Amino acid sequence: MNTALRVPTLAGKLATPRSIALFRTTLVAPRTFSNTASAMSFSNADTGSKPADPYKAENKNDPELKEKVDDLVNFIETCKFGMMTTRIESSGLLVSRCMAVAAKEGGGLDLLFHTNTESGKTDDLKSDPKINMAFLDGQGQWASISGTADIVTDRDMVRKYYSPTLKAWLGDLGDGKHDGGPEDPRIGVIKITAQTATYAISEGNFVSRQFQVAKGTVTGQAPNVNKLREITEEELEQCKWPISSHHAFPKNQSSKLCGRLLTRATSLYRAQGE
Repeated sequence: MNTALRVPTLAGKLATPRSIALFRTTLVAPRTFSNTASAMSFSNADTGSKPADPYKAENKNDPELKEKVDDLVNFIETCKFGMMTTRIESSGLLVSRCMAVAAKEGGGLDLLFHTNTESGKTDDLKSDPKINMAFLDGQGQWASISGTADIVTDRDMVRKYYSPTLKAWLGDLGDGKHDGGPEDPRIGVIKITAQTATYAISEGNFVSRQFQVAKGTVTGQAPNVNKLREITEEELEQCKWPISSHHAFPKNQSSKLCGRLLTRATSLYRAQGE
């Protein structure tokens, strides 16, 4: 006897449990995206075994983790101002605003910014906390930090990082409450927890870089003018747990060994807290 579950389908035919499961999967399964090379990737050329992006191949630089982190933190410090990119809920479009770094935590990798809690960027972040912070200097050096943002209104944190110049931007409304001071409820802190970072700092001096570009123009060889670096989410976690920037990685150990030690320590730390 056929014991298959006999349920009508949209076509009026009978269905088995397997076909029902497949049908449901087709209807409700979330669409997945892959970061690996696939049909989702864009390509307009086939360069065979040669690098399709010679600039990246020539300038990619992967020193020890401590050096990568220190150079990024120092670059952000010298820039001070950057462009904060959020997503507008109503349209889905991206918008960028110039922001000044108020402070840093997590070894200098988590960035803090003052904000008016009644501004558009807080509306954006409430609907979508994903964020990007980009920095650029006059020499063409740049950094891009992606992560998530929290809007912090805790008065202790606001007082800790408060600056009297905020009064100039928020003004004194004359009601004894919204005066631009540290107790003004409009003043908050946007804290970006970094998840990945990519940056490029100059290799050599101005003259040597110009020579490299001129040489590349003649020979077709990509110029080596930058140190192009990436810091992964795993590497960032190694840097931020649970130490601050003044706790450096041991100089007599490689970053790989130090990373394994920190990963192991993190596991033990979390296990003790459970």
